[in-house]
Amino acid sequence: MAVDMKKEQEREEIHRSIWAIADALRGAVDGWDFKNYVLGTMFYRYISENLTEYINKGEIEAGNKEFDYAKMSDEEAEEARDGLVQEKGFFIRPSELFVNVRAKASDDDNLNETLEKVFNDIEESAKGSEFKERFAHLFDDFDVNSSKLGGTVAKRNERLVKLMDGIASMNLGSVENHNVDAIGDAYEYLMSMYASNAGKSGGEFFTPAEVSELLTRLGTVGKKKVNKVYDPACGSGSLLLKAIKILGKDAVTVGFLGQEINVTTYNLCRINMFLHDLTPDKFDIACDDTLVNPYPNHWDEEPFELIVSNPPYSIKWAGDDNPLLINDPRFSPAGVLAPKSKADMAFILHSLAWLAPNGTAAIVCFPGIMYRGGAEQKIRKYLIDNNYVDTIIQLPSNLFFGTSIATCIMVMKKGKVDNHILFIDASSEFIKVTNNNKLTPDNIKNIVDAFTERTDKDYFCKLVSYDEIKEQNYNLSVSTYVEKEDKREKINIVELNARIKEIVAKEQVLRDAIDKIIAEIES
Repeated sequence: MAVDMKKEQEREEIHRSIWAIADALRGAVDGWDFKNYVLGTMFYRYISENLTEYINKGEIEAGNKEFDYAKMSDEEAEEARDGLVQEKGFFIRPSELFVNVRAKASDDDNLNETLEKVFNDIEESAKGSEFKERFAHLFDDFDVNSSKLGGTVAKRNERLVKLMDGIASMNLGSVENHNVDAIGDAYEYLMSMYASNAGKSGGEFFTPAEVSELLTRLGTVGKKKVNKVYDPACGSGSLLLKAIKILGKDAVTVGFLGQEINVTTYNLCRINMFLHDLTPDKFDIACDDTLVNPYPNHWDEEPFELIVSNPPYSIKWAGDDNPLLINDPRFSPAGVLAPKSKADMAFILHSLAWLAPNGTAAIVCFPGIMYRGGAEQKIRKYLIDNNYVDTIIQLPSNLFFGTSIATCIMVMKKGKVDNHILFIDASSEFIKVTNNNKLTPDNIKNIVDAFTERTDKDYFCKLVSYDEIKEQNYNLSVSTYVEKEDKREKINIVELNARIKEIVAKEQVLRDAIDKIIAEIES
């Protein structure tokens, strides 16, 4: 319990630091851009300290007890550049480390130019690495010359100093042992602070941490390790990384892969990977349209044992306007493409194509795809006839930022042992927090327990046979199979009639008594 309290205090301390930075920049940078500046600076501090610690550790183990990379000259450090680029994927000169740039920041009249050069140098250094694409354009959204920071160079630099000071004050653990949980929490806190403001215009479909955890727990029931984790619409990557919390970093043996169409969010995702202490060989994120130009696109690659995703709801896509897609091995088995105005089922089929025989895919879905007719019904028929749908879960409304829709989760497997589908009505599994609903650890446990046990429970879950679903024209709506509990007060008619009869009798006695009194008064 003491450990939990300590972690909670650390979290609150970091949240206060973020608010302090927001306060220092208030009126200058709006929420969505502020997030990019804070995360960019956190990333700069993190990789600076991470590289320093890596070099120092090697020197100290070699007997050089007083060594400190941050105090070396750039010329001396250059000798180790090539080796470090191969080992770490990047290189930072001592003079360009966060700690050294920050030490001179308040006296640097050209701080914006200094930072711009540092960021360019870091990206350039990575070009000598086999993982150069992991670093390319990472700092593009950290515009040190933006008028959003201030109308003059002096104003911009003043705010850049406040930004660096604020990030430096964050308690992210010692240089030797960065607290990855604290960094990850700071990331999620920042994202959730501004997800509702950004909406779709910010290109961000942020998945709350509790929903991410539920998806990952559903996808890892009975497993202690998986080969790879994949998200075809990965956003800022927080959903991908939940496997670290649930299974542990080493339990994902090959790595984390994802694809994101929005460039800004793609950059945030790569930063998030680094902030969770993943080395460049452990993640690969692509920036492109998943449905038209998928990554990975090499069909001889090993499929994924865990796929978790919250794709954008009912967006437009090429569909049958692109004659190549109907022959695409992801979509051709279903014999029909998802409607051009609703790409939801295309994401489902894409994920299924990359799912390992022993894998699990847990995907947040727009509820309409569970019951609409036309092409979506034909795709449901394909999924159900081939026994790929394992479980459908109805979630509470108002869980996500920017929408109050009550979404669903579709869990798919290729190695089912029966041809039944479990339906879970989790629409009441939440607590209310300010304007949103939230899943608690108990709510998550209740859902995962039902998913694992796979037995009927009145008003909560039901295991339904293939034949019954076929009779319902392949409808996958939870409400079709799980009866809602009638919480209206039940009335005993016999008892009620007896009470009415008694009241009427008493009323008659009173009337007789009143009539008697009136008769006496009149006489």
